[in-house]
Amino acid sequence: MIDMDFEALRKDFPILDQQVYGKPLVYLDNAATTQKPECVIESMNEAYHSLNANVHRGLHFLSQQATGRMEAARETVRLFIGAESSDEIIFTRGTTESINLLASSFTQAFVHEGDEIVVSHMEHHSNIVPWQMQAERIGFSIKVIPVTDLGELDMSAFRALLSSRTRLVSVTHVSNVLGTVNPIAAIISEAHSHGIPVAVDGAQAVPHMPVNVKELDADFYAFSGHKVYGPTGIGVLYGKREFLEKMPPYQGGGEMIKHVSFAGTTYNDLPFKFEAGTPDYIGAIALARALDYLSGIGMQNVLLREKELCEYAFNALDAIPGLRFLGNAPDRCSVLSFLLDGIHPSDAGTLLDRLGIAVRTGHHCAEPLMERFGVPGTVRASFAFYNTFDEIEILVKAINRVIRMF
Repeated sequence: MIDMDFEALRKDFPILDQQVYGKPLVYLDNAATTQKPECVIESMNEAYHSLNANVHRGLHFLSQQATGRMEAARETVRLFIGAESSDEIIFTRGTTESINLLASSFTQAFVHEGDEIVVSHMEHHSNIVPWQMQAERIGFSIKVIPVTDLGELDMSAFRALLSSRTRLVSVTHVSNVLGTVNPIAAIISEAHSHGIPVAVDGAQAVPHMPVNVKELDADFYAFSGHKVYGPTGIGVLYGKREFLEKMPPYQGGGEMIKHVSFAGTTYNDLPFKFEAGTPDYIGAIALARALDYLSGIGMQNVLLREKELCEYAFNALDAIPGLRFLGNAPDRCSVLSFLLDGIHPSDAGTLLDRLGIAVRTGHHCAEPLMERFGVPGTVRASFAFYNTFDEIEILVKAINRVIRMF
């Protein structure tokens, strides 16, 4: 039993109360970005109105206030994901930059020609391309964990991939296409038994379920603010201190240094070593407000609510003739991808949009996964706790209408 009035919470999101093409907006593209509660929007306005000043550098009052709020935001992130220390929380522009930072700095410190990095076949491009770029530079190999017909990772194949040359496993927690919740704890445990660290793309997990990096024993964990009801342009890379201290900075400039001379530079302590230039302190403050908002709801409540929505939607859509799902893993979260016989996903998405329904179509930045299943793309409906069962019924009726058009 969920002790939460989600219909009332929906009122916290003013953007949802509008019409599109004369139809009430049904927003089902939450895997791309979530909408923002009023309190997050207000926190950004308040910060710009009352404490806008560059952080960490000024002795004046506003700078000290802004610095305090940013570092308080770092502590909020630490608590939300269960990290050991706020020094292990690095602010970035999002999951993509977090993984690029990791790929660049980790490989410089720990990877050599002939080594291997393991990813999976269901990764977002952001967890493929950065490793390919570094592989071209260094000369290491990328090994790929296969995906079963159900849309799950082949764990036997994963175990067989690990070798004395494996330097890192980098894998998504939740697939942005299939909604599959990967067995991250088991993956980490298996990799650690071989002395191999694990990085986790948590962009699709942190908004939808409780995540504790210490309990998982993750070595790195990345997520984006805009997918967790916060603003765009802010994200997080968590990393264990033992790795971060050995990794070189990703970028050079102000703030990431202790001392600079033409003879050489001494880098700053964690986490500032990885935060060159003026950070998005307004974004960090707003992200913290979003995480506080979610904590007030309770991530277990969010998880249960979205599981109800996803199960209801699956059963309702599964009854539509000519609709087939991509993947059907028993453990999935918040995302349903499907195809309609004889209808291109882009055509379906365009028609649904005209009926007021926002879904995502295409390859979802996961082209290798589409090739694995032999499809050009899918229609993707992705849910947040503010969605309703009535909206799912509207989606079902709209899909049936689209089918009749063909």
